Amino acid sequence: MKLSKGFYSFLLALFALFLSNAQELNFTVQVNAQNVAQPDQTIFKTLETSMQEFLNNTKWTDQKFRDEEKINASLVFVVTSYDNDRFRGNFQISASRPVFNSSYTTPIFNFKDDDIAFEYAEYAPFFYNSNRFENNLISLISFYAYTVLGIDADTFELRGGQPFYEEAQTIVNLAQGSLGVQGWKASDGLISRFRLNDDMLSDTYKEYREVMYSYHLKGLDTFSKDSKAGKIILKNYLQQFDELHNRRPNSLLQRTFFDAKADEIMSIYSSGPAVDIRELKSTLQKLAPNQSSKWRNIKV
Repeated sequence: MKLSKGFYSFLLALFALFLSNAQELNFTVQVNAQNVAQPDQTIFKTLETSMQEFLNNTKWTDQKFRDEEKINASLVFVVTSYDNDRFRGNFQISASRPVFNSSYTTPIFNFKDDDIAFEYAEYAPFFYNSNRFENNLISLISFYAYTVLGIDADTFELRGGQPFYEEAQTIVNLAQGSLGVQGWKASDGLISRFRLNDDMLSDTYKEYREVMYSYHLKGLDTFSKDSKAGKIILKNYLQQFDELHNRRPNSLLQRTFFDAKADEIMSIYSSGPAVDIRELKSTLQKLAPNQSSKWRNIKV
C-alpha cells in the first residue's frame, strides 16, 4: 500500500523534530538506478532521501555527539533490478574519521555487500526497533550504522566498538529468522554481514581491532608531530597483521583493512622522510596481494 506524499513528509518532519539532537552519523546516500529500465525514477530518489534521513536522524547510541564529532560515511546503493517494489543490488559503504592536529581525514571502512535484496513501498516510514525484525531494508541500514559506529570507536579506544558490534549482532540474529534474505547466516558465504560481524567479535581476529586502535590513535594521530617517527610507528603496527595472516590467511577483516587503507599507506611511504621499509613492503605484498600495484609504487 502506498502512503501519500503529504503524510510521508509529515512523518519525516516529526521524526526529525524528536531526534534533531541525537544524531551520531553524517551519511551521504546515493541510489544509482541508471541501469534499471524504469520510466519513472521518482521512487529511487524517494528511497535515497528516506535512507539518508533514517541514518542521520536516528538515535543509535545514548552518547551525545557535537556536530564536529559526527562520523562521516557514505552508502552507495547500485540497483541491479527493480520490480513491483522489490529491489536488488549492492551496497558500497565507506567511512572516515579526522586525524588529530591535521586537516586530513583517514578512511576507516570500505566494504561492498553484493547480497542486497528488500521490498520498499514509496513513502513507507522507517523506524528501528532493536527487539524485532521489521524488514530487510531496515535491518540492512541499521546493521551498517552500528558497524560504522563500532569501527570508528575502535580507532579511539581499544575495543571501544564492542557495544556497537554487539548491537549489530542482535540485528543479525533477528534477521536470520526471515525467509528469503541472504547475508545473515553462517552458510551465506565467506563475505557476508554475518561473517563481518562474527569476525569483529571473535578473538581469532583480535589483531584487526588492535591495529585499528594503534594505527590511528598512536600512529596517525601523532604523525603530524614527527612524520619520520610516525612512519616507523605505523610500519610496526601494520606488521602485526603478520600473526593474523599466519593463523587465518587472507581473512575478511584483513582484506577489509587494506581495502580501506591501501591508498593511504602508499601515499605515506611514497613521500616525505625516508625510512627502511623493505621488510614492510614484502609483508604488504603477502598480506594484500590484490593491492600489489600500489605496493610497487612505494620506493624503498
